[in-house]
Amino acid sequence: MENAYIIDGIRTAVGSFGGSLSTTRPDDLAALVIKELMKRNQHLDYAKINEVILGCANQAGEDNRNVARMATLIAGLPFTVPAETVNILCASGMAAVANAVKSIKAGDGDLYIAGGC
Repeated sequence: MENAYIIDGIRTAVGSFGGSLSTTRPDDLAALVIKELMKRNQHLDYAKINEVILGCANQAGEDNRNVARMATLIAGLPFTVPAETVNILCASGMAAVANAVKSIKAGDGDLYIAGGC
């Protein structure tokens, strides 16, 4: 069984309901994080990412589609990198990370971007 490691972590500012981030789309915020990961880890071949997994609770309005896929494309990752959005409400971001760990441990891949939005 493979070991799984978190090699970097980034987050955006914390917003509040109706606050200054309320007009920013979740996929745009997630794309900013992915772009920053790419800047900070330039030695990685991003075409070899097995999947981007993002958690997003209560999807509605601008985030009612596959937010992970949209963020992946907006960030400029290759279109061949798959992406999925997980929704189990309050623990969606944690579930995304857990799903990436499970995939690594099962031998399904070795490089994932996972988090929540």
